[in-house]
Amino acid sequence: MDAVPALEEPLKKVLGPATAKVMAEHLGLHTVGDLLHHYPRRYEERGQLTHLADLPMDEHVTVVAQVADARLHTFASAKAPRGKGQRLEVTITDGSGRLQLVFFGAGVHKPHKELLPGTRAMFAGKVSVFNRRLQLAHPAYELLRGDAEETVESWAGALIPIYPATAKLESWKIGKALQTVLPSAQEAVDPLPESLRAGRGLAALPEALLKIHRPHTKADIEDARARLKWDEAFVLQVALARRRHADAQLPAVARHPKPDGLLTAFDDRLPFTLTEGQQKVSAEIFTDLATEHPMHRLLQGEVGSGKTMVALRAMLAVVDAGGQAAMLAPTEVLAQQHHRSVTEMMGELAEGGMLGGAETATKVVLLTGSMGAAARRHALLDLATGEAGVVIGTHALIEDKVKFHDLGLVVVDEQHRFGVEQRDALRGKGKQPPHLLVMTATPIPRTVAMTVFGDLETSVLDQLPAGRSPIASHVVPAADKPHFLARTWERVREEVANGHQAYVVCPRIGDEEDDPKKAGKKKSPEDEAEKRPPLAVLDIAEQLARGPLQGLRVEVLHGRMQPDDKDAVMRRFAAGEADVLVATTVIEVGVNVPNATAMVIMDADRFGVSQLHQLRGRVGRGSAPGLCLLVTEMPEASAARQRLNAVAATLDGFELSRIDLEQRREGDVLGQAQSGTRSSLRMLAVIDDEEIIAEAREEAAAVVTADPDLTNLPALRTALDALLDEEREQYLEKG
Repeated sequence: MDAVPALEEPLKKVLGPATAKVMAEHLGLHTVGDLLHHYPRRYEERGQLTHLADLPMDEHVTVVAQVADARLHTFASAKAPRGKGQRLEVTITDGSGRLQLVFFGAGVHKPHKELLPGTRAMFAGKVSVFNRRLQLAHPAYELLRGDAEETVESWAGALIPIYPATAKLESWKIGKALQTVLPSAQEAVDPLPESLRAGRGLAALPEALLKIHRPHTKADIEDARARLKWDEAFVLQVALARRRHADAQLPAVARHPKPDGLLTAFDDRLPFTLTEGQQKVSAEIFTDLATEHPMHRLLQGEVGSGKTMVALRAMLAVVDAGGQAAMLAPTEVLAQQHHRSVTEMMGELAEGGMLGGAETATKVVLLTGSMGAAARRHALLDLATGEAGVVIGTHALIEDKVKFHDLGLVVVDEQHRFGVEQRDALRGKGKQPPHLLVMTATPIPRTVAMTVFGDLETSVLDQLPAGRSPIASHVVPAADKPHFLARTWERVREEVANGHQAYVVCPRIGDEEDDPKKAGKKKSPEDEAEKRPPLAVLDIAEQLARGPLQGLRVEVLHGRMQPDDKDAVMRRFAAGEADVLVATTVIEVGVNVPNATAMVIMDADRFGVSQLHQLRGRVGRGSAPGLCLLVTEMPEASAARQRLNAVAATLDGFELSRIDLEQRREGDVLGQAQSGTRSSLRMLAVIDDEEIIAEAREEAAAVVTADPDLTNLPALRTALDALLDEEREQYLEKG
């Protein structure tokens, strides 16, 4: 029998349809190979237990601990008015901290019998806060019973693999399923070229798979990890190297700007000088535009470092050279904002073909999905005839109806918000592939740039333009110190009294459409024990307008509003006709109101590090200093609080992006938004494994130069197809 199919065997044949269904739905695992590559997140030595003190909020965790005490409480409730309601509270400990488990109602009987003081078990559940203490409500558990012959030492020393799990599938069930498929690991085909494996002293793949799931010693784990990291780094870098190789073969129109054209006229009317960084990056871009292969460049810069200015100058250079330039924005709010600021910056240079337009002027058109039919027809005509040199739009630019006269440059703003097909469709609209400039305001550490954007050249803007003000950031512990929250609203009033404006950001909208199941239902005691739902824009706006911000002009902005309404709100806020904007993260990127100086982020612990940094970048954009207040109810010792402290402590986006990555280690580094598939990086920690990634990049480049189609490396070809399923490969292709 051929070796490969053993790993391609569907799980339902091996584990039965019920288990296979849960694995597919909750973990995206479909075949024996998928399960073998679902590696343990960590290992517990039975004697050395998880740090309960460090548990992350709102996440599904597995802990190994010992029962310290268990108490059964009886109480009266609506269902049991005679005092027959029961609640079991169990305290578990691991030596580092304590954690409360709580069971209600009919669910108390089994754990009451089994979870006696001194019992050791694995517990799995979602971490929540009740009465300002961490707890697991109704956790699943598996008792750890030593065999009779087992000594305390061998029992305590055994390595228990803890798998990334979900509420429907606990770690120990995954472990049992793996026991069933582990013999198939012997048939795994090794993708690494033999010379590379031998040269670096790496274990063979079947051996690495056995050791990662059933290690006898810590050295086994190290061997297996070293090998599996190389697999991931190398196969990924081969995909990127093949992409770079293919791109180098593509033709493109070289774009040379006219010496006294639109770009020169634009530069002459700028009221400030470009920073050194902007000049250097512009020079790199102009060099790329002048070559006969498509530019593939990533422009990353701090919030407010002037990326839009650099991108606009590149667009004008292309218009000068007879082409058209398109800027793709992720949301209508942002497309409209970009259109406004570009036409303002260009002045009469944006009035091509109009009375009063400058001689070198071009037309700048906006194209979004919600435009009226007549305006849309005009815009499409201007693009098809070449009358419009610059177009700014949302994904509406990608529709088949949109035809360009000669598309020379595509600028993608906030690249991680766009899917693969969208970028590809826009690239297909030029006579030859257009040049591509990708902008991101999320600073990316070098290793991620090598991994995620490995087929793009990178330019970094790390200086802030003159006149930008510093932003002071503080954590507001609302639960510990409620008077701090009152002071927060006083600070907002003070900013408004000084003629400034403020944002208040909330995690959700709050019209119960968010979760129709919960709408209008009375909560059970179990629900009450869970952490309260995230604060909502509509509720907070109403509370503020009636309470601490009474008398101020408070408006709301969120993603479910009609596009025209959203634009009207942003226009009023930009014009100073509203004092406070209560919004969701729709304001996260690109919104530019220099007069807004304060931002209050409610339930700040529910946002990621990079997202908080992005949001904070919306204030301090003028000459007055900015203020960002991060409101949280998380306890001082929690990981969420540490994360907020880190954000408050630094304005350095690169530093924060490292912290963010370290915390999202199991997240999909390759950006789930792009492909909707699971991460192909399971073992590689992008921050810690910089050396492996850099070495793998060199090895991959050498392999691809020698054999671009991998004709002599069929096992590597197979691994490439498996690791980078078609969708993923497309994502890498479109950069």
